[in-house]
Amino acid sequence: MIKKFINKLLGKSDSAADGKPAKGKKTNYGKREDIGVATHGIDNDLVDDRARDVVHVLKRAGFQAYIVGGAVRDLLVGLRPKDFDVATNATPEQVKHLFRRAFIIGRRFRIVHVVYGRGREHEVIEVTTFRANLDNAAAEQVKGNEKTSKSELAGMKHAVDSTGRVLRDNVWGTQQEDAVRRDFTINAMYYDPETQIVVDYHGGFKDAKNRVIRMIGDAAARYREDPVRIIRAVRFAAKLAPLGFKLDSKTAAPLLASQKLLADVPQSRLFDEMLKLLQTGHAQSSIDTLKALGMAKGIYPLLDVVVERADQTLVRVALEDTDRRVGEGKPVVASFLLACVLWADVRDGWAARLRQRQHSHPALQDAIDDVFNARIGDVSGRGKLAADMREIWMMQPRFEKRVGNTPFGMVDQPRFRASFDFMRLRAGCR
Repeated sequence: MIKKFINKLLGKSDSAADGKPAKGKKTNYGKREDIGVATHGIDNDLVDDRARDVVHVLKRAGFQAYIVGGAVRDLLVGLRPKDFDVATNATPEQVKHLFRRAFIIGRRFRIVHVVYGRGREHEVIEVTTFRANLDNAAAEQVKGNEKTSKSELAGMKHAVDSTGRVLRDNVWGTQQEDAVRRDFTINAMYYDPETQIVVDYHGGFKDAKNRVIRMIGDAAARYREDPVRIIRAVRFAAKLAPLGFKLDSKTAAPLLASQKLLADVPQSRLFDEMLKLLQTGHAQSSIDTLKALGMAKGIYPLLDVVVERADQTLVRVALEDTDRRVGEGKPVVASFLLACVLWADVRDGWAARLRQRQHSHPALQDAIDDVFNARIGDVSGRGKLAADMREIWMMQPRFEKRVGNTPFGMVDQPRFRASFDFMRLRAGCR
């Protein structure tokens, strides 16, 4: 019995592909509904050819494969998705074996990046294996069996802490189990571009039509499993608001009380989630949503500063400019936006040192160091992000020198255009 259970998790038998969850679990898996094209109305021409190819290759090899998540949601409302993810019952190793350029990444959540093209034109299709929830008690029971091999144990790296937060997440399962693990119903649908069938277990199709963002299961419990879902709820509410989507009342109700759970999330992950809020084309809407939910403070210190200064002219213009560029399909970088947000601190610290008769260049450097220590810390690794911000700020006084060779030398600097745009925004805000 235990052997069959392990084989199922590892995809070693047909039972992992039959769509039935493991017996004995009390989770509400939902009832599978297959929705045909006559009902869902998806325009199959909106599906990226590379995503279609990934699905085809996996299915030809005998595996299940579906486009999943936000791409299905966007297709249902008539949008062309910017990113496509694929879910399958093939393990990461099996997926990697099928594609010439495929790379397994991640530890907590192992996925495969299938790469098409090269250079700036390359496209990545993210492929995930159907996941299942395996609680600590069940994991320990199986691990304690002397017949369980090391390779079998490798597929059972799932655990939760005492609060219910998921610590590891590499347990393979069925599509039905995978669906219940996902956060919102509108992100838990699967689309097969070959049969044009949408597979739905939790009423996501109905919610998409009714423009409702609803958590699968008990919202408070799901926020405890992964507190980052709190930020995701805000992000989706902000992103989908222009399409008429609203948070379901039971999904929104526990948000504020659950916010304290974010204290246990690594700072680097919170930093990344903050950037997603600000760089997905809905920065101003995200800030408005945070304020409306009473969550303007307490998620992440640097985000608190952004929200607090969102009405300042330079920051507001930078947020609007970021949203505009994303909407036009142009690249955006975190260093530019954060340089705008923290410029007031740099400017004031620089001015204070100048009043103490320090030389301008070292005074500016010291002011920048103070801002990094106070506002950013070590979360960015003081790597490229910090280097780009420093260069943008350090070039500002050089724009005042308009004679000699200085202006011509600036043009050759890697961050000249970003620094010039920064100066342009500053000038327009006076």
